Amino acid sequence: MLKRVVLYNGESTYRIKVGDIVRELPIVQVDEGLWIASDADLVLGDIEFISHAAELISRKVGHLDPEVVVAPEAKALPLAFQVAKNLGHNRMVFARKSIKAYMSDYLLVEAKSITTSEKQTLVLTRGDAEYLKGKRVCLLDDVVSTGGTLKALESVTNKAGGRIVCKASIWIEGPWYEDDLTFLGELPVFVNEEKLKELKATLYRIRK
Repeated sequence: MLKRVVLYNGESTYRIKVGDIVRELPIVQVDEGLWIASDADLVLGDIEFISHAAELISRKVGHLDPEVVVAPEAKALPLAFQVAKNLGHNRMVFARKSIKAYMSDYLLVEAKSITTSEKQTLVLTRGDAEYLKGKRVCLLDDVVSTGGTLKALESVTNKAGGRIVCKASIWIEGPWYEDDLTFLGELPVFVNEEKLKELKATLYRIRK
């Protein structure tokens, strides 16, 4: 079996433990033959969990002395706020997922996430881009699965002249991502037999 891949048997929830906190995540279908344990309600609303996860991440990355946290909107925002606060930062940077009317100038890259069917854009305002120039950056997301969003964050940060010193998340999910990442736990993806064969074939081609 592939790493962090399990056959789906109709489960409705998946139990996770991060540090001392245990929660149940709902299992939702995101593609034909593919389900994930969704953390949306948890990371957007559970203050106890967000605070605890942020504290654990802050401890893991603090020795690298990042000067600014960069995260994508929207699920990672509460986590990023708390991590930045724990690290003593006065400002954080969020990559928006669309171009807003107030953006007179900006940097833009495209991203593809497991939870979205279409390509996304990640956008930095010119002010945020200028703020990142020359600074030590921690890239942060709640979950890293294929790594598409994280790679887009890395690209837009590099364009802005930031120096990436760490990449961190609460979870690594599924079998795809193999680059350096600081994380607290692992999430499986749930598949049927057909999707499992497809994943194996795809990963074999990529890693051959």
